Amino acid sequence: MIRQIINIDEEKCNGCGACATACHEGAIGMIDGKAKLLRDDYCDGLGDCLPQCPTGAITFVQREALAYDEVAVKEHQRLQAMVQNQPPAGGCLSTRMRTLTPKETATEITTSKKLPSQLGNWPVQIKLAPVNAPYFSGAKLLIAADCTAYSYANFHDEFIKGKVTLIGCPKLDSIDYSEKLTQIIAQNDIESVTIVRMEVPCCGGLEMAVKKALQDSGKFIPWQVVTLSIDGNII
Repeated sequence: MIRQIINIDEEKCNGCGACATACHEGAIGMIDGKAKLLRDDYCDGLGDCLPQCPTGAITFVQREALAYDEVAVKEHQRLQAMVQNQPPAGGCLSTRMRTLTPKETATEITTSKKLPSQLGNWPVQIKLAPVNAPYFSGAKLLIAADCTAYSYANFHDEFIKGKVTLIGCPKLDSIDYSEKLTQIIAQNDIESVTIVRMEVPCCGGLEMAVKKALQDSGKFIPWQVVTLSIDGNII
């Protein structure tokens, strides 16, 4: 049958995974860092995923496709729920088990001196942070995914030092940070914004929320994104 169905442009897809999260039917999966329509009969054609895509990679098309199959979708959702805590090798990178081998550092070799914390504000969780605070005046804002500080050894000196720090994890919090971040940016004299995220797709949700907040604030503020690998390198 000819019907409306989504189409994903892989060249535009940045692998953020926001569309897969937004799809209640589980019709979209992340494969090799790109969003894919898993099966035609999983897609209801309503397009909840479209407004979530930050790159415009998803559009509607009219084409020959299997009819939406609610029974197949429910079975698919049941199987997904069964393996939620034990993702297969091709599952979400953020939950895939890996054993890492820490490297000996120059600091460890040359000195035993304890390094001081560079954190200059509290609280740091986006959900707990106030919208207005004295430390936001003229601040260089660091918005980082929770895991980044554990992955990158010199995180305090290279990222936190001289900045106001806010952290969050869209996969665990399951909320849209953009509204609160918009208020913080709009109501305070923010000098710059640095986003530090992990390479995993779910971190794309944090990056997308900050970009939306910058746009909705109506301010032109310098910003940058730094992506870290799971083994602690800047990509």
